[in-house]
Amino acid sequence: MKSTKSFTVGAVVLSAVTAAIATIVLVAGNLAFAQEVVETMPPEVVQWGMIAAALSAAASALGAAYAVAHVGSAAVGAIAEKPELLGRVLILVGLAEGIAIYGLIVAILILNRLG
Repeated sequence: MKSTKSFTVGAVVLSAVTAAIATIVLVAGNLAFAQEVVETMPPEVVQWGMIAAALSAAASALGAAYAVAHVGSAAVGAIAEKPELLGRVLILVGLAEGIAIYGLIVAILILNRLG
């Protein structure tokens, strides 16, 4: 049982670090874009839009990490007992990972709305 908990904590910590890096890259990468948009929009709107896009991507990545950690650890236990469940388990892990993709799509839609 201890290895399952360490797997879960490790997955969540790794995803938190990845989400933090993605947030920094997303905000820093759009600074030039934000400077171009400032002429057409108030700076506060652009600032809050960038923060919303970064939070959308980061929060969905953290949620996906939490879901994949729990589903993945349960999946490993299920496959250990019944190897024929591999296909069904992969679908469940993929559904949990889809949460991060939804957050990325929302972030892209927010950035497109700013431009």
